[in-house]
Amino acid sequence: MLSSTRTPSEKRRAFRAGLASGTTQRFPGAFTPLSTRLVQEKGFEGVYLSGAVMANELGLPDVGLTTLTEVALRATQVASATDLPVLVDADTGFGEPMNVARTVQALEDAGVAGLHVEDQVNPKRCGHLDGKEVVDEATAVRRVRAAVGARRDPDLVVMARTDVRGVSGLAAATDRARALVDAGADAVFPEAMASLEEFAAMRAAVDVPLLANMTEFGRSDLFTVQQLQDVGVDMVIFPVSMLRVAMGAVERALDELAATGTLAGQVPTMQTRARLYELVDYAGYAAFDEGVVSFDLRDNRTS
Repeated sequence: MLSSTRTPSEKRRAFRAGLASGTTQRFPGAFTPLSTRLVQEKGFEGVYLSGAVMANELGLPDVGLTTLTEVALRATQVASATDLPVLVDADTGFGEPMNVARTVQALEDAGVAGLHVEDQVNPKRCGHLDGKEVVDEATAVRRVRAAVGARRDPDLVVMARTDVRGVSGLAAATDRARALVDAGADAVFPEAMASLEEFAAMRAAVDVPLLANMTEFGRSDLFTVQQLQDVGVDMVIFPVSMLRVAMGAVERALDELAATGTLAGQVPTMQTRARLYELVDYAGYAAFDEGVVSFDLRDNRTS
């Protein structure tokens, strides 16, 4: 009830233990705090908070328009709604190395278990689009060093994302990944890998946990969790999937309402009132309220 039953430190330690477990950690993307309840209930290991989703929910494209304040607020809301570790997309860190340091501390205060900072030019763009640019290696290394140096909880996972594969090829990406690990990154997120063989090459290049991004309509095929585990991937995210599913359902419902004047045909596919109340724990709040606010006003004045 109210919020997570686990502290941020507990969730950070759980995240690190999961990454070291030898079992690929599954982090579906949450698009609301409420959706994290379902992710937890269905037995997944963690929750991912996508920068694209946060931008899209504001009606914006994923081109670096969201601010640290907006991301930290949503990260706080999502992290407080679940006992699972939350990994948040920190884009390019919202500026220069000093901004990166401030970003890390703001997201650490938000209660997340980890964050990733990328090596795109600021403002960035979706990692699966053409025309993206990356900064030079020295700049990327400074971002990671700033992030690692700024954290106060050593269990906070600082992950380095590299987009070099889509700009300069796989060899350049493995070189960049090694440099980011040398700079102190706890894990690596190589964006837009084209095949399982490329994930395997990245696995051979670094000795820290490796993340795979299984986003629909992107550069990678939608490999299964088992396929990714077989090539040494430690974690997989499904960043925008749940938002796409939800928005597809909303659009179909609106089409039906416009065409027929009723949503009666959609009712069988809707979440029921009882199920919604179960997710938000109405019963727990009612029991709490009864235990705290129990008094009798019959003998008091009426005015």
